Amino acid sequence: TLNQPGDGAVLVIDGDGSIATALMGDMIAEAGVRNGWNGVVINGAVRDREALAEMEFGIKALASNPRKSSKDGAGEIDVTVEIGGATVRPGAMVFADADGVAVEKQAAETQR
Repeated sequence: TLNQPGDGAVLVIDGDGSIATALMGDMIAEAGVRNGWNGVVINGAVRDREALAEMEFGIKALASNPRKSSKDGAGEIDVTVEIGGATVRPGAMVFADADGVAVEKQAAETQR
């Protein structure tokens, strides 16, 4: 979905916490930059860390792994995900800094 217009949003990707393969690398991140996304939060791994660090694009992931994912499934869009004990619903405000990620509690509660 980083190939679609992002309008300043943050994409949250639930990779079930697996770090066996990377769910995003520099080429996918570049698409996000081009399409106006502010960043991604990935419950999984990324690759191309040095290139990602040079981008004006926020990235939070569990780890890095040079191995590409197999792209077996397209995934789901606009669904609620549970990451690290937090419920992230479509449209929720997500904040991140060097210390971690937080989800706006009020937004999460009003969308129940």
